Amino acid sequence: MVRHPAPPVSPLRSHRLTSVLGIALGVSFGICFLTGLYSHLLQHPPAGFAWPSRPAGLYRFTQGLHVITGLASVPLLGAKLWSVYPRLFQWPPVRSIAHAAERAGVAVLVAAALFQVVGGVLNVSRWYAPMPFFFTAAHYWVGWLTVGALLVHIGVQLPTVRAALSRPEPQPDAAGLTRRGLLGAVAAAAGLITVVTAGQTVRPLSGLALLAPRRPDVGPQGLPVNNTADDAGVRSTALDPAFRLSITGPDRHVDLDLTALNALDQYTADLPIACVEGWSAVGTWSGVRLRDLVALVGADPERSTVVVESLEARGRYRTSTVATPHVRDPLTLIALRLGGEPLHPDHGYPARLIAPNRPGVLQTKWVGAITVRERS
Repeated sequence: MVRHPAPPVSPLRSHRLTSVLGIALGVSFGICFLTGLYSHLLQHPPAGFAWPSRPAGLYRFTQGLHVITGLASVPLLGAKLWSVYPRLFQWPPVRSIAHAAERAGVAVLVAAALFQVVGGVLNVSRWYAPMPFFFTAAHYWVGWLTVGALLVHIGVQLPTVRAALSRPEPQPDAAGLTRRGLLGAVAAAAGLITVVTAGQTVRPLSGLALLAPRRPDVGPQGLPVNNTADDAGVRSTALDPAFRLSITGPDRHVDLDLTALNALDQYTADLPIACVEGWSAVGTWSGVRLRDLVALVGADPERSTVVVESLEARGRYRTSTVATPHVRDPLTLIALRLGGEPLHPDHGYPARLIAPNRPGVLQTKWVGAITVRERS
């Protein structure tokens, strides 16, 4: 067997540098995990549990934070791997069973972290060709794997980290970049990535959103869209003058055309569309309160859940369930207008769901049917 020489060790590398980078990366990964878990549980709530509908912009904040910290993790992860990779070439590669288990755990952590970061960047860019699997499910389960491996790694390395941070280290004698300079450069890179992408969520920074795949003010009626009417194959159905919104309650059924919907009491609410890719934008929506439609078929909004069904013939999110806190919330609308104008087909004409504190994938567009289920 040929033994390859270990790569030269840079004087910038040290246990202290690695520890500081590890702490920063652990914080960013922790925020990503918690905000991602919140998004997953909003879309797949535990049985018998209903998330509150307020604050109205909570999901917008958490998902924006999820994507911002995920992108800021890119330079942190790169610097962290650079600081430790010479150890991968140490000889012998395995010195004991315990050492083999430790190295296996590190391998799992590195692979899972790279999968999360690379996959997250591809998802934000909506480039799914390199991922022959459903991104959301894979991202969720590998997130648990990443956090588990990270906690084990922290437990193993905690004595080393404490020792490295408890005493100062001399700076390398070589001229040029110092360890502090390197940390500053990594922090600057993370900060720059944040600034040039946060504009897709933080409206005042939209002019600086050079790397953001979405601008909050670009799209039909001044709001972005992911899925157009043509993409969903509903344009002709949505524009059909014979459209009727079918509402089915426990004891009553009604069909309402657009004239009848517009004849009902109309309400207006400023609510965000917040997408799992991290972009969000606030629109002024007008339409009929969902609670009023529930009452129209004889059900009690305080004791009802609603299934909203799109005109789409197929699709993972063609139906969504609206829990009681959102049903009774007066801000939850079946919107007919955006910015005072009838909805653009790409925004869900003739009618769409818009509700506070709700992921964009659950804000069902092109609503064709509503089924009300009332608890006894």
